[in-house]
Amino acid sequence: MAQKERRKKTARIKKGDTVIVTAGKEKGRTGTVMSVDWKKERVLIEGVNMVTKHVKHNPPAQEGGLIQIEAPIHYSNIQLYNASLGRGVRFRTVRNESGEKQRLCVKTSEVLD
Repeated sequence: MAQKERRKKTARIKKGDTVIVTAGKEKGRTGTVMSVDWKKERVLIEGVNMVTKHVKHNPPAQEGGLIQIEAPIHYSNIQLYNASLGRGVRFRTVRNESGEKQRLCVKTSEVLD
């Protein structure tokens, strides 16, 4: 018997969105999405989930030592941030009169794009 195929996830969060972390050690922090990797289901957020990386000295390019960089977190641990409410919100995607997609806040019905 054939195994059911998983439905491909669609990009609901995109680069440049302001999001808030809802779970984990960084819970409550907000930041801007730098990149999204839907194959690994990970999101890279500016200034959130900082880790220390050991870098070897490379004469033409960089100094060696310890550097702080952002590490990706799972997309299920973030929500889109609504500035008027001051918290993360659920949203739905609808088409406006001209046919383009918009993201609406479920609670207030305001456009989040």
